[in-house]
Amino acid sequence: MRILRRALYGLLFLLVVGLLVALYFIANPNLPVYQQPDKLHYLDQWSADERQTYYYTPQGTQVKGLRYEWFSALELPFSSSKFATPDYLARFGFLVDPAQQPTPLNPGNLPVGFARHADAESGEHYLDISCAACHTGELRYKGQAVRIDGGAALHSLASTVPTVRGGSFGQALGMSMAFTYYNPLKFRRFAKQVLGDEYSSHNAQLRRDFKVVLDRLLGTAFNDWHRGLYPTEEGFGRTDAFGRIANSVFGDAIDPSNYRVADAPVSYPQVWDIWKFDWVQWNGSAMQPMARNVGEALGVGATLRLLNTEGHPVAEAERYASSVRLRDLFTLEETLKQLQPPTWPEEVFGKVDLPLASRGRALFTENCAYCHAPDPKKPEDSFAPSRNPEWRMRVVPTSIVGTDPTTADNIADHRFDISKLGWTKAELSKLDVRLFGATLDDIDMRRISSAKALAYVTAYVENRAYQDAGISERERWRMDGFGLPIGVQEKRGYKARPLDGIWATPPFLHNGSVPTLFQLLSPVSERQTQFWVGNFEFNPKQIGYNSEKFTGGFHFDTRVTGNSNRGHEFRAGCREDGVIGRALQPEERWALIEYLKVLGNPALEQQLQPVAAKEWTPGPSCQN
Repeated sequence: MRILRRALYGLLFLLVVGLLVALYFIANPNLPVYQQPDKLHYLDQWSADERQTYYYTPQGTQVKGLRYEWFSALELPFSSSKFATPDYLARFGFLVDPAQQPTPLNPGNLPVGFARHADAESGEHYLDISCAACHTGELRYKGQAVRIDGGAALHSLASTVPTVRGGSFGQALGMSMAFTYYNPLKFRRFAKQVLGDEYSSHNAQLRRDFKVVLDRLLGTAFNDWHRGLYPTEEGFGRTDAFGRIANSVFGDAIDPSNYRVADAPVSYPQVWDIWKFDWVQWNGSAMQPMARNVGEALGVGATLRLLNTEGHPVAEAERYASSVRLRDLFTLEETLKQLQPPTWPEEVFGKVDLPLASRGRALFTENCAYCHAPDPKKPEDSFAPSRNPEWRMRVVPTSIVGTDPTTADNIADHRFDISKLGWTKAELSKLDVRLFGATLDDIDMRRISSAKALAYVTAYVENRAYQDAGISERERWRMDGFGLPIGVQEKRGYKARPLDGIWATPPFLHNGSVPTLFQLLSPVSERQTQFWVGNFEFNPKQIGYNSEKFTGGFHFDTRVTGNSNRGHEFRAGCREDGVIGRALQPEERWALIEYLKVLGNPALEQQLQPVAAKEWTPGPSCQN
């Protein structure tokens, strides 16, 4: 009996030790080491004031109700150092300027996209993650950093599923909050910084409010983990945007039966020139600028209540209060209209080989322009005749382009039961929603697609927000964006966008599965099947981030669901199964890359020499 008791105690001891070790690694994530650049270069994409407006204008999001001053006061789990120091947050991939200081727009001296807003009723200041956090990039080369405004972020933000080796911001934030709450010494220091002279009278209430937010964070992590909602790790620079917002809106807010496995992370797309596009999103599913921005805010954490406190439908006239800030979203959209594509910084990355780029321009015309050249619509063919220009976005079916179809398939195939909302088709017909390729008669509230359901949710949110903000119909026409309706279409394909500034947006394809442009122009057999992501160090020859293994990096495996690097392939043979063009010789790939450094830069474009281009040469279709 004594031996058995000792064995049980030994097993219990090992279990406790194992849990403590696991907790240590969960609370102390494996992150890259941040090294300050010798110099940070800002490109001439817009003015300094426009840049600051974009970086720190809030949009109404909340991190599970986390207050701004709480975030600034949080400590790391195993030290008294602050969680929100720029150098620490930079380890997650968030962007900081080594010379930055607190400003009225950024009083906490936080990274790009960490804004704040005051709640209209309580006056509480909430941490507000804005669009700039995900749509601002940076490239490093030989100690120099180049900021890419409107580019693709390379941070580890979205993951809600804790891992032992993980480096996600959400996981680390939850652990810092847990250690703060359960360690009396930490909480005392935290509360004194937050409350100041009101520590004695408000400490107990602060502890209760803090616990509510902590429980939300931990509850989300547990829910997403035990349901297995996100089996494909996102890593740096990716999130399953559609999957997460669908799970949040239809699962969290309506019914747990609506949770769907989201296994299709996508990179954050660049946003210069986006206001000119007739359709946006990777799959070309959305139209109206304000609806796009409201949907993005809801996906990042804007509050939304779709059912009343008793779980019953909200009356039509009362739908749907949220925290989205329409005037701020409009400010951001108008600011983005001024954003220019990045131009190749020769003083940092080296001179462009103009003779080679001249040959590359001809190759671009032959092989790329059919899908990727801007295609301005005539005013009479435009969705918004007042928009000039309006570019037609070609949505290429996955059966043709051959890239990983999981994102497009999930959006097309996932269905949700929203009957609890109590909508009627007569009510929906009053909304400014335009369905392309479908009608209201086709909609089944028990099996509605995410794109259609989100379009109607967004319409209700917009209506309520405009009403609450006292915005007139005339002003709304302008704020919506050219008077456009909330258009929605569902295609099993991906949008081919113009390639101005594409050199500044690695890794490539919608899911970030190809690390360099040279590999993207190569046959699939020559692309890396496994590589490491999270290193900002840029390769100006291959055009991409360095992908060798490094401490704290994310291991990208193209064999995992949603991560395939197939398709968009240039190789010999028939134009099928993702082969979109003829094989390009290495020297042709280098020439194309050199031209892509020039594309969108008029100063360099006018220095190119004319080289005759052949007709588009996609290769044989080989149809039997």
